[in-house]
Amino acid sequence: MSFIKNIFGNKDTAVKSYGDFWNWFQDNEKTFFTVVKEQKDIEQEFFEKLSPKLAELKDGFFYLTGMLDENTVDLVFTADGNTKNIVFIEELVAQAPKIEGWKFTANKPATNIDHVGIRMGGYNFDSNNLFFYANEYPEYPDEIDISIVHDDRTEENKELIGNGTYIFLDNYLGELAFLNSIDNFTFISKEQAEKELVPISKLKDFLIWREKEFVEKYEGLRYDTENDSYSSFEAELNNGRPLVAIVNSTLLNWDSKASHPWILSVEIEFDGENSNGLPDRETFEFLNDFEDEIMLELKDVDGYLNIGRQTADSLREIYFACIDFRKPSKVLHDLSKKYANKLKVNYEIYKDKYWQSFERFRPN
Repeated sequence: MSFIKNIFGNKDTAVKSYGDFWNWFQDNEKTFFTVVKEQKDIEQEFFEKLSPKLAELKDGFFYLTGMLDENTVDLVFTADGNTKNIVFIEELVAQAPKIEGWKFTANKPATNIDHVGIRMGGYNFDSNNLFFYANEYPEYPDEIDISIVHDDRTEENKELIGNGTYIFLDNYLGELAFLNSIDNFTFISKEQAEKELVPISKLKDFLIWREKEFVEKYEGLRYDTENDSYSSFEAELNNGRPLVAIVNSTLLNWDSKASHPWILSVEIEFDGENSNGLPDRETFEFLNDFEDEIMLELKDVDGYLNIGRQTADSLREIYFACIDFRKPSKVLHDLSKKYANKLKVNYEIYKDKYWQSFERFRPN
């Protein structure tokens, strides 16, 4: 009996909460510290143990590590550019205990330009060979759109140069600043440049100036949709099936869209094979109930605006414009888990300051 007890007593504890994860980490941190400090096969002895434990919490956790100084390991948790996972990274680190010899960071921090240098595929990415300029569009005055030039970019290496430049910006600006401050960016060659090139070292100052201007213009703005007007649309897909959409036409004509720059797009798959790709009555009511449940959590007065929905080809799509990305991430994650046995739900959160992705619903 004691032998069996010992087997079960040594079994690795399942991680079901942030607290469980940190308890497990504390049990192993001394070994991990030594592995990182002495660089003893970090991949096998640290990452291969860390990764499955994080996956038990949720998919989408990534990490970087190294020695901050001789006695401190710096462990950075990152969503690796996936907006909807950032809030969970932040919650994980917020609940981290104080452990001697460890520093835990949520999201990649900004780095001094003099300390950022990426070497990738035989090319360098640093302050000596990267430049930018801002593009301006009168119809989108608050859009921050930049073109980025690398000295060595050609048509043949454009994918590699783009990936390396992206990594450089992520480290130079910091993960959150990169996400929040730039609406659109393109990587171009010197020959494609249409304006005077500015050293990349000036990018932070430019973004701080533009962000300050934007926040002062839109801070605190809210919207009440109770008396809005709605429009319905019908169309036919290439496969001959119908598409039906209902959108808030008052919102689409709103002149302060930029105050709600984050778009939540929710996709719900259903079986519509017997009804030409549209839901039957029972499914229709269930989909509407699900949307109502989202709206109970994401209220217009709190900065979450239901723009409308589209249904076609066994897929319901629901759209919200949001003042931030954190709460929608949590609400949809929780609802997806709640209805996992009844609905196949996918969701994305992306930045679209002027709601250009909904131009298709506006009359020509």
